[in-house]
This record gives sequence, structure tokens and C-alpha cells, in this order.
Amino acid sequence: MATLLVFEFPSEGPFGDEAAKAYRGLAEDISGEPGLIWKVWTEDPDRKVAGGAYLFETGEQARAYTQKHSTRLAGFGITGIDVRSFEVNEALSAITRGR
Repeated sequence: MATLLVFEFPSEGPFGDEAAKAYRGLAEDISGEPGLIWKVWTEDPDRKVAGGAYLFETGEQARAYTQKHSTRLAGFGITGIDVRSFEVNEALSAITRGR
């Protein structure tokens, strides 16, 4: 079953175009994750948070990525990471162009 992950964590930036330049290599690395269907990068400079929404083919792949990315973020000194995982109702999502 497809699984949606949502990560959010405190961030002082960079945001916008600066983030696109700074994190291009990371984005390229993430694009090769097993089972990743897509990722949407999120940011809110006013709230000083960043993160992303990820869709994985299976819950197992999503759990493996959660561990890997949480460890990577901690290595960057990021704390206060909020990770949420949701099973996707694929039948309803297909009607609303979710997949």
C-alpha cells in the first residue's frame, strides 16, 4: 500500500531560490530512494520551518526512509523533527488525481 510521509522541522533557511541551489545535490540523492514516487519540498520562512511530503510505494520503504532521513537531519544538527506517516487510500486518490 502506498504511504505518504510528511516531515517538518525548524529551519533558519535558506529558502526559495537559495534553497534550490543549496540542496540540489540532496534532491538528486533523494530522487534515487527505493520506492519513492515523488517528493514535494515545503518551506515557511515566516514560521521558520521546512520539510517535505513524500509518496512511497510501500510502508516498508517509507519506514526505511524515515529512519535514514531522520538520522541525516540529526547529523545536520536539526532537532524537533515532526514525521507523520499515512496509508494512502489509492481508490479515492485515483479519482482526485492523487496517483
